[in-house]
Amino acid sequence: MSDLSGQKYHRRRWAWPGGWSFGAAVIAALVLLPVVSVFWLAATPTEPILGHLLSTVLPRYLASTGILMVSVGVVTAAVGTGAAWLCVMYRFPGRSWLQWAHLMPLAVPAYVGAYALVDFLEYAGPVQTALRGAFGWQNAQDYWFPEIRSRGAAVVVLSAALYPYVFLLARAAFREQSAAGYDVARALGSGPWARFWRVGLPLARPAVAAGVAVVMMETVNDFGTVDYFAVQTLTTGIFSLWEQSGNVGGAAQVASIALLVIVLLVSLEKASRRRSRFFSTARQMRPVVAEDMAPGWRWGATALNLAPVLLGFVLPVAVLLSHAMDAAEWAAPGLLRALWHTVAVGGVASVLTVAGGLFMVFGVRLSGSRTAQALMPLTAIGYAAPGAVLGLGLFIPLAALDNRVADGVLALTGWDPGLILTGSATAIVLAYVVRFFAIAQGAADAGLGRVPPSLPLAARSLGRTPGQTLRAVHLPLVRATVGSALLLVFVDCVKELPATLLLRPFNYNTLATRVHEKASLENLSEAAPAALTITLVGLCAVILLARANR
Repeated sequence: MSDLSGQKYHRRRWAWPGGWSFGAAVIAALVLLPVVSVFWLAATPTEPILGHLLSTVLPRYLASTGILMVSVGVVTAAVGTGAAWLCVMYRFPGRSWLQWAHLMPLAVPAYVGAYALVDFLEYAGPVQTALRGAFGWQNAQDYWFPEIRSRGAAVVVLSAALYPYVFLLARAAFREQSAAGYDVARALGSGPWARFWRVGLPLARPAVAAGVAVVMMETVNDFGTVDYFAVQTLTTGIFSLWEQSGNVGGAAQVASIALLVIVLLVSLEKASRRRSRFFSTARQMRPVVAEDMAPGWRWGATALNLAPVLLGFVLPVAVLLSHAMDAAEWAAPGLLRALWHTVAVGGVASVLTVAGGLFMVFGVRLSGSRTAQALMPLTAIGYAAPGAVLGLGLFIPLAALDNRVADGVLALTGWDPGLILTGSATAIVLAYVVRFFAIAQGAADAGLGRVPPSLPLAARSLGRTPGQTLRAVHLPLVRATVGSALLLVFVDCVKELPATLLLRPFNYNTLATRVHEKASLENLSEAAPAALTITLVGLCAVILLARANR
């Protein structure tokens, strides 16, 4: 008999799949459907456009995306790794709260930071207004100021929003290192910089590489920031070809290239970790203890750690608060509808995602099928795929199914039900499930892996079915993990913009699309309440993340 301990008979591996393994396979197929759909649409376009794309816009999309990815990756690697090194290795004023403040930029979506930065630095903003008042300048011809809506500004905004991914992993890597290596380096005359470059960084390189890979994937996924700064990337190209040109085949081909870029990035990251393996030979590893810094450097370390927090969290929130003083906008019908849509769609999607992830992991563990085990890693591709790619991959098959169902109902009953899937929020829910399924699957796998095998074995010996064992034994033990996964998925659903823009029905707004819509019209006062609401929801996830990483 198969059980969750992983013990199984050889003949079970080749048996006809049971209900649990079959259900897991169905879930995997649904999660992989958008990716397969994109490649199918790219391979069978209605008109040959790839040659035209190659000779016109595609090189620009690729070059701009590559430059943006590399630039954001380098900046976040430097800022996140440097901040993690200072917080772990040294004591300085504010260290105890700054190491948690570094997580707060995760609560602010990058596109919100873009709107706030432009409002703060534009010609009519407080910075340039103060400069003109201080120096007596009359207009823009009297002085030079950097171009705000540019690729460089996009790099700054994305880096400020995404560097916590690198900080989290680098901080964990530095904390897990042994103090013995640093003692040896210090005894050999190595200074602080040499110890970082020769000891700390090489040991933490796999973690830093993993964080940078996540940052680069989020950079490719971003639409709101690059669209606001007029930076043409692969994601903006998908929107342009589909919504403006109506060329689904061309959009699918650009989406396929974006997917291939992500797959290449993930493969390189995994290859770098495979080549970098470090082990501690000490039986009782002595942890690293933070040391005091020289008096002249202590406040400098505080300033260096405070700068990205100010840029990534304090500045956007302060700008939004300054625009959110109008109490009437908080009760605007459009905002309240967007809030209801966000809570409803995000809540349904998070419940379905976590339930699907739990079902799949439990089914794979129960069946012990090699095929099911091989499918599990593939279902994580949705998290790596840009939201615009998933939106395109879902919309076409759902629209075809919608039309067939409507035509069938009309032929049988004479009543036209309309578009059930793409004409409602159903498509958005499915996109969220696919996009964030990896979070739920990872949480379920970690939670179920901590359940002692003896408990489900005892339940099965007492005659409980697998479903009863899951409800009576596993769910009470993984309740905290499931709750955390629900919150994390819900927060990501609230912030998701590209897939929502592509799949939403006409005149259907969530908080994210309302912020984008109002800010695109330069109406930050009406966008501020929705943006602040998104930030408050994001703070809940940040607090949970901080508690988990103590």
